[in-house]
Amino acid sequence: MIEKILLSGYTKRASKGVYSVVLDTDKEMISNLEEVAFVNGPTYLTVDGNGHLYTVSADGQGNGGTSAFTFDGSKATLLNNVFAPGASNCYVSFDSKRGLVYSANYHEGEVRVYKQLADGSLELADTVKHENHHGPKPEQKGPLCHYALITPDDYLAVCDLGNDSVFTYKVSEKGKLTFVAQYKSAPGSGNRHLEFSSDGKTAYLACELDSSVEVLNYYDGQFELVQKISTIPEEFTSFNGVAAIRLTSDNKFLYVSNRGHDSIAIYSITEEGKKLNLLDIIKTEGQIPRDFNLVGDENFILVGHQDSDNLTLFKRDFETGKLKLLQKNFYAPEITCVLPIK
Repeated sequence: MIEKILLSGYTKRASKGVYSVVLDTDKEMISNLEEVAFVNGPTYLTVDGNGHLYTVSADGQGNGGTSAFTFDGSKATLLNNVFAPGASNCYVSFDSKRGLVYSANYHEGEVRVYKQLADGSLELADTVKHENHHGPKPEQKGPLCHYALITPDDYLAVCDLGNDSVFTYKVSEKGKLTFVAQYKSAPGSGNRHLEFSSDGKTAYLACELDSSVEVLNYYDGQFELVQKISTIPEEFTSFNGVAAIRLTSDNKFLYVSNRGHDSIAIYSITEEGKKLNLLDIIKTEGQIPRDFNLVGDENFILVGHQDSDNLTLFKRDFETGKLKLLQKNFYAPEITCVLPIK
């Protein structure tokens, strides 16, 4: 089987924006790095499954936001940019039910909602700025929105690293947000990204600043802490920041990447999804594994490294969850997002 995977990241050194690679599941290897679109700083991206690609981006002149493209599976053509003064967004997701695109803006502490127009271009529908509360760590100088995605029951969940919080909002058909609830982690946790179980009753929260994962009960926009577990070895005391988190579709294994320790923590999931058990922590053979994803029908994990400009491919054991290194030296510059497409 051949699968195409989109890659994107910073454009501070060698990268020109969005790329693609090909996974050959029979040969168990990655090949064919190709440029998809020239974009300034597309550190996260998504597709709508209907010929459109959306990335975070900036104009290089002090404005940032989200860009819309037509996408034929190989090349992307710009439709429009929706920018505002200040830094670019850091996360983007698509809501097929309402035809909306959600973005989190880290530096501005904002959630932005865009309406998808008939041709796939975007217009701003709503902006919510979080209050200037902050956590105890030096990085937490104010609200820092890092993630915005629809929950299984159609609320919008927003992770705020600066507030150690997950906010939930109701979303109208026109994209207007109404506050529902705020879940607070321990001070200094630095909430980054979420994954939900397939039944929608459990969430797994990646906490960047204290190198942990929280297991949360979830119901009707509300979160409740069940477990908090470390992502790094107890003896490791140097800098680390949790990055990506991925859950297998059978809800048996959870994977979390560490930047600094440069590794992936592997957990088995027991007690009806409510308990994580650490199985292993393996090195990713690169520097700053900012993102990774399950690819090839979840038989493989592909890791993108922000600083060492390489991809690492692992084979995944369905029974044990363990990973076996297959390929580690494939060049791909400044990668911060890994997205498989069919």
